[in-house]
Order: sequence, then structure tokens, then C-alpha cells
Amino acid sequence: MEQLIFDPMQHNYLYRTLVSIRLRLTSIVILLATIASNAQSSGISSPDNKISVVVQTSDGKITWQVSHNNRLVIRPSLLGLATTEGPAGPWRFDSSSAVTAVSENYELFTGKKSQISYKANRRTFYYSDASGKPLHIIYQVSNDGIGFRYFVPAHDTVRVFDEQTTFNFDTATRAFLQPMQAAKTGFESTNPAYEENYRQNIPVTSASPTGWAYPALFKQKEDIWILISEAGLDGKYCATRLKNEQQSPAFKIAFPDPREIMEIDGLLPRSAGSLFSPWRVITIGSLKNIMESTLGTDLSPASVLSDHRFVEPGKASWSWIMSKDDSIVYSEQKRYIDFAANMKWKYCLIDANWDKNIGYDRIRELAAYAGTKKVGLLLWYNSAGSWNTVKMTPKDKLLTPQSRREEFTLLKGMGIKGIKVDFFGGDGRSVIQYYIDILNDAAEAGLLVNFHGATLPRGWSRTYPHLLTTEAVKGFEMITFNQRDADNEANHATMLPYTRNVFDPMDFTPTNLYKIQSHVQRKTTGAFELATSIIYLSGIQHIAESPDGMSQVPLFVKQCMQQLPDRWDEVRFMEGYPGKYIVIARRAGKKWYIAGINGENVPRKVQIDLSAFKSGKATCIKDGRTKLDFTAETLSPASPATVEMQAAGGFVIALE
Repeated sequence: MEQLIFDPMQHNYLYRTLVSIRLRLTSIVILLATIASNAQSSGISSPDNKISVVVQTSDGKITWQVSHNNRLVIRPSLLGLATTEGPAGPWRFDSSSAVTAVSENYELFTGKKSQISYKANRRTFYYSDASGKPLHIIYQVSNDGIGFRYFVPAHDTVRVFDEQTTFNFDTATRAFLQPMQAAKTGFESTNPAYEENYRQNIPVTSASPTGWAYPALFKQKEDIWILISEAGLDGKYCATRLKNEQQSPAFKIAFPDPREIMEIDGLLPRSAGSLFSPWRVITIGSLKNIMESTLGTDLSPASVLSDHRFVEPGKASWSWIMSKDDSIVYSEQKRYIDFAANMKWKYCLIDANWDKNIGYDRIRELAAYAGTKKVGLLLWYNSAGSWNTVKMTPKDKLLTPQSRREEFTLLKGMGIKGIKVDFFGGDGRSVIQYYIDILNDAAEAGLLVNFHGATLPRGWSRTYPHLLTTEAVKGFEMITFNQRDADNEANHATMLPYTRNVFDPMDFTPTNLYKIQSHVQRKTTGAFELATSIIYLSGIQHIAESPDGMSQVPLFVKQCMQQLPDRWDEVRFMEGYPGKYIVIARRAGKKWYIAGINGENVPRKVQIDLSAFKSGKATCIKDGRTKLDFTAETLSPASPATVEMQAAGGFVIALE
């Protein structure tokens, strides 16, 4: 047996080695504990796990980042609210909730689908600042994108002085953005009205001194698109915009210009108690994902209406778009009522100064006459107030709750179906509250609403279904005013479906089938114009055509305009690219319509598999020999169809 010999030198060496290892392990444990105390991270993913969000707290700052299919698409970006006049934070992570499932079904009257099912995962992250004031950040992640918003619990008044939310992109990202209009500029100082052209495919580091309007579209490598907007404004928060510094790919939430108010201290968010911010809406995926998403209304509050029976989408005749102010007389409005009845349209809009040119009593007569023709009248109003210098009337009728309710009661008694309210000119909290006050009182009276010269509606069409449309776009009226906008119509028109009109109804007032009644010459084809009545979504589609113009088009075009649905049940994005072209299919009942427009100055061919729609008959209306001509042909519903669009041309295919 081997004898063990004790060696004091070896024993000391082993002892020192073990002590050294123990000290190193202790240091590592302390380091890890320090890191854990300084950086806390948690996450949440979409139900299909393709979209993931990581939220982290480090050195008193909250950051978030987003991956799509394991590819980073939004780089670490700041979060937080400043509820005092100093800097926000520093923030301490307190805890987070368990992930819970969200499932909602709702009806939409003005969108790309009528019945919508929304499913998402939800998680709330809890923070506090150095004084112990709490801040909750609520995330909902669905298969098509992300919504998050802030919640500030409180018993007394909450004010927000700044929002730190940032969206930080890779510098290789390209952007499609609309500059915000400078406050108190434009016609009678009525801006901002969201009526600029989009800057297309620009470097993400491009900046605008006034910021960028929603929706903001970004393109990354591997055909990943990101659309940013907001939803759920409730009158306690101002509408916001995005802003970045020159050469910076980081876009921060920015508040409106201080002049965008209708009362003192009416700009920034304020609540008499707990406050929710609007949802920050981020749709992610292919263009098809973006175009078929309903995330902007999914995240909006449910309908406030208990009775939806008066909410009837439809098309409208409108004299002003072709004949301007001189057309607002009794005889011409009667002619446009007859025009609407002949076209089987539900409405006729009577524009500004009707109270002076026609008068309330004779408007009542027109409403009764329109009723015999099954046409409803819509009346124009000036939003009034000190924020614009517009002299058109009726004015000052809607400013106070009492006068507004009295006017709405009068209109309802006259048989009027809805109102168009114009020239708001601001995104401050007090102006947003004014919109909501009008919507609530109109709902009580059973009146439809259309906002013009207005802010982006940001999902309001779900919460207030009687808000059938809103302008907030450089629309067809601008084309009637000057040749430059007419020359740019095709390009502009092929940007809007990918941006402004993705979530919210848009009163572009499209579809001039013959000629503009001014010195301006339209550059698009008649088939292009016909297609916009399908491509553009609006609860009330005000058609930019006159009775005389409609008499010039072929019978099959007129019949198409008579038969077009007023509401859509389903959408399929076929193909396209922002600012270049779009082909989209919409279903109403059992009938499908496929519409395409070409935004470029060269012809484009598209191939469509009609068999995918399982229809028995297919008819196509497309470009003719000249821009004013149309061609109709029958297609095989069981075969692929190749359709050529002329430069600034288009087509419509009806399948039944």
C-alpha cells in the first residue's frame, strides 16, 4: 500500500489557489448582481412569434427594441414621459405583468373590412421615478404589429410636458414621409391640415423643420416595411407628430406648435386624474401586411354608439368641386339632388354660405325634396373661433355646447343627415377635445360627420362610426386649382393608399371622369379616375363629377358608378409600390372589384389570377384611345388576365 506523505509547501499552495478562485467567483457574482441591478430587460412577442419586443432599463433610462423574424428593425430607442417641467426620470423598473391574450371582434363601417377580429399578446411594465411617481407602459403585440401606450395613475391633475418616445432606425432605411405644415400658414391661416405631398424614398436621416405627419412609412432591407401612426386620442392628449434632427435616423414623438390651440393652456396633455396616452401604432411586415392591416382601428376604443342605424355609408354629389362658390344656390342644389338620385347615390353635399345664399327655410324645402328622391342632404359649417380668419358661413354655431346642440336639434328637425365641419387648424389638446365634443353631440342628434381642413382622425372611425370621412389630405380640390398638382396627381394618388388611407377614411373627393371645369387639364385617364373610387376608402365618397360631365362618359362607366358598393367586407392587396402603382381587390357581399392605377409616366402591365376569386363572370373597364376614352371587355374568370395601364392610367375589373 502506497504511503501518503504530508507536504506543508504543497498544502499552502493549494490553499492559496482555492482562496483565489473563491475571490474571483465572489467578484463575478457581485458583478452580475450589479449588472442585474442596473439593467432589467423583459420582452413580449406576437402570437406567431415573428415580432418580438425587448424593453430594458439601464442607468435610469427605459429603452425598447423590435425584431421581425429575428432581424432587428427598430434599434434601441427611448421611452418615457415628463410629467414635470424638468427632465423625465431617472426611471426604476419595479415589475411587469404576466403576458395575457387579447381577443376582440368589432364592426367597421368605413374601412377595408366590415367584420374584424383582433388578437394580440399584452404585457404591462411598471416603473417609478426618483420621487416614487408611477409610470406604466402597456404593450400589445399582434401578428401585424405593435401598439403601446403610457398610463399615469393619479388622483390629482396630471400634466405631460414632453414624451421621450423614439423610433431609431438603421441608417440604410428609406422613408416615405409627409412634412407637417407650419402652423398659421396657408389659406386664411388654417394650417396644419395635412395637405402636403409625400417625400418619397428619401434617406431616413432627412429632416423637416416642422416634423413629419402620420402615417409615416419606412422601408428596410429584405422587403420589410414599417408604418408608424397613433390611435385613441381622447381629448386629454394632444395629437403628435414625428421629428428627427438632420442626419439622425432617430424619430422622436413631438408635440404641436404652441399656436395650435383654441384656449389658453390648451396645448399639452392634461387630465384631472389618471391619464392614458394615445397608442403608438407600429405595423410591420411586407407591403401586403401593411395594406391589409387594421391595427389603427384595432387599438382604438370601441364604438360609443348604442344605435348604429343612422350610420349609412354612401356616395354624394357635390356641386362645389366643379363649380365652386357660385353653385351654392337653390336651383343648382336641386339639380345636384336630381343628379344623386339618377346615380343612385345616397347623399348631396351643400357647401359653404348656404345659410346666406339659400337660407334655412329653403334648405328645409330642399331636404324635403331630396327625401322624395331618397337622397339625404349634408351641410357645410365653419369650425369658427379665433384660430382662423375664414369668413364663410355658417360660423360660430358649433363653438359652445349649448349653441351646438341647438343647431343639431334644428338640423335634425329639418331632415338633414349630416354635417361637414371645416378649417380647424390645430393639433393641440383643446382642439382635439373640440373634435370629440362635436362627435359626441352629433351622435346624440343622429347626424353624420365629415371633418375638413382637419387633423388625421387616428382610428376615430371605430370609436365614432358616424364620422364617415375626414379630409386631412391634399385632395382633388387642389388639382382643380392649379396645373402643378394636376401634373403630379398620378404619383400622389399612388402614395396615399400606402400611407394616409391605410387605417382612416379619406375624403379625397375622387373620380373626375370627364374634364375639370377650369383652366386646369387633368393628366390621368378616365379609367384611372374610375379606379380611385374603389382604391380610396371613405364612408362618404364625394364624387368630383358634374351632371354634364357624367353625361359624356359611356353608359357602362355610368352603370359602374351606379352599382359600386358603399361599404367593403374584405381586402386583398395584389401588388404595387408606393408612388409607382397599386393593384388591390375589394369584396362587397359576393362581388369582387379589382382596381389598379399607374403613378408613372410609362405604361405598366400587370397579371392577375382571376381564378383565385372563384367568380362566374369578369368584366374589365380600362384605358381607351385617349385620356377621355374607356374600353370595356369581357375576361375569362378562370384564367390569368394581363392588363396594361397607360401612363397615369388604370382599370377596374368586376367579378360576380
